[in-house]
Amino acid sequence: MSQGPAKTLREHPVVQLTLMRIRELVREPGVLFWIFGFPILISVGLGLAFRTRGPEPVSVGVLPGTPAEVTQALERGGAKVRALDAEAARLELRAGKVALVVVPPDHPGGPLGYRFDPARAESRLARATVDDLLQRAAGRRDLRAVADQPVTERGARYIDFLIPGLVGMNLMSGSMWGIGWVIVNMRVRKLLKRMLAAPMRRRHLLYAQALARLLLIPVEVFVILLFARLAFDVRVAGSVVAVGVLCVVGASSFAAIAILVASRAQNNETVSGLMNLVMMPMFVLSGVFFSAAHFPQAMQPLINALPLTALNDSLRAVIVDGAGLGAVVKPLVVMAVWGVVSFVAGLRLFRWA
Repeated sequence: MSQGPAKTLREHPVVQLTLMRIRELVREPGVLFWIFGFPILISVGLGLAFRTRGPEPVSVGVLPGTPAEVTQALERGGAKVRALDAEAARLELRAGKVALVVVPPDHPGGPLGYRFDPARAESRLARATVDDLLQRAAGRRDLRAVADQPVTERGARYIDFLIPGLVGMNLMSGSMWGIGWVIVNMRVRKLLKRMLAAPMRRRHLLYAQALARLLLIPVEVFVILLFARLAFDVRVAGSVVAVGVLCVVGASSFAAIAILVASRAQNNETVSGLMNLVMMPMFVLSGVFFSAAHFPQAMQPLINALPLTALNDSLRAVIVDGAGLGAVVKPLVVMAVWGVVSFVAGLRLFRWA
């Protein structure tokens, strides 16, 4: 008698479907790569690209006829100077290979020219840097003494901002591809029709897909945070439990969105397009690589209502600022609303074939 409930639990459709999904992952390393390996590779690549390091030297082009003392002053100041003719300078400035071109005076004693695109931030910075170097070389004296104080402490660096955003992005992309694409692939292969003949309730199938995805989250997030700790000394300032709760709620929300997206898609091409349509705006708007505050104020209510924005903001609050769950209740509510609404809609719209 004591084995009855345990046996019943093992035979429950959700348990069996979850085990089936895990076996599929083991047997299909390509799918496992896209939902697990690819996000980690993205984290490694972007982490290395934005690792803590000194500022890049300003890339400056100089046209023929530029005084030698100008070139020497720029090189002493750490600028990367390239001698270019007029046509090469035009092409490289357009391509962004140089941020600014120094134009020699058109007559003796005339002013130097700074040719740059003021719409590009790096060009404006290059203009200020080059002018400062040349003015100092010409004998300018600064009336007020100043001293540089580079930011190096943990929590204030760009890499500390980037890592939580990468965790959020990975949870979204892994959930979307690991559930949405898989459901449609099962529909294409006629596996859903076979399950319908079992018979089987659709909610059991969808529960199992989401549960199988959630089982991968601890390993995925641990690997990213471990890599960030070892490579960049990024540490979790808040509670690990709080990080876990946010990751589970966020991944569940995106799993539900994936179910909704895949509920009626008939082929892999359609679901891929729909998932990209859902994910790409959030990649840009939700503060993965830079703060969403850069967008106009009129867009902020929409941006704050996105589930990836809520996940990224709450992860940064816990990982970087050390906040507790009480401080991230609003983002949790936003993700929960997206998850519940999407799952209910996906359950109603779901088609076996």
